[in-house]
Amino acid sequence: MHFVVVNVEEIQLQRIVEVPCLPIRKLDSSKGDFGRIVIVAGSRGLSGAAILCATAALRGGAGLVTVSCPSDVQDVVAMGHPCYMTCPFPAKLDDLPKADVIAIGPGLGKSHLNLELLHGLVTHFQGSLVIDADALSMFSAVPLARTIPAVLTPHPGEFARLVNRSIVEVQAQREALASAYAREHGVVLVLKGSHSIVTDGVKIFINTTGNPGMATGGCGDVLTGLIAALIGQKLAPFDAAVLGVWLHGRAGDLAAKAMGEVSMTASDLLDCLPKAIQGQVAHE
Repeated sequence: MHFVVVNVEEIQLQRIVEVPCLPIRKLDSSKGDFGRIVIVAGSRGLSGAAILCATAALRGGAGLVTVSCPSDVQDVVAMGHPCYMTCPFPAKLDDLPKADVIAIGPGLGKSHLNLELLHGLVTHFQGSLVIDADALSMFSAVPLARTIPAVLTPHPGEFARLVNRSIVEVQAQREALASAYAREHGVVLVLKGSHSIVTDGVKIFINTTGNPGMATGGCGDVLTGLIAALIGQKLAPFDAAVLGVWLHGRAGDLAAKAMGEVSMTASDLLDCLPKAIQGQVAHE
């Protein structure tokens, strides 16, 4: 196969090895201090993606979490956890609840209405975005008229479609293609997989946590909610993505140690996130 090689050294990336910590919480903190997160996710048959994503945002420390989902699955999503709120999928952008961070894509499905909403968020939303799954599949159809504080979390197949390359090409040039895309579009890119990459086109982080047991449905939804929660706690999008990827993998390693790689599921990551996070909170 013939393809053009992108030389990562020509981009002169700063390699990051230190994982950020969450700041210690003040005694007089309120839930408003830790981010209002809206998760736009779910559809018939895929309500679990919304539940995993929203629960990860809660486990990740978000102050308030609301899931916006189609009305026909709202009851199912609401039963997924008692600590987040739900609302019907919006007819227009203004119908979404107030948010500091919006995560969009898990289990969403691709439709003209969803594309219009994504376009509206990219064009007008003043907070941060985390874009995953079906929203990533529609992202290339959205014109970028401004620089947006956004984190994109594609797996190799999704990224291959974003850059109009084959998966073989993407896997052969992961660092170069990811950093070039992030720099060109002004976003933070998380290219998932073994040794996931986080880059903003200037800095790059190669993750060292995680294991093959995480190659199971729903793990990406957990990562999306976790990164959204970390941004909501005032971490910069790049730092939130680095910490989120590391914690996600660390939770996966704890889950694998407890039950083995073969049997672990995405919901096991949720159970292991608290222990993973405890070691990454700053001390006075």
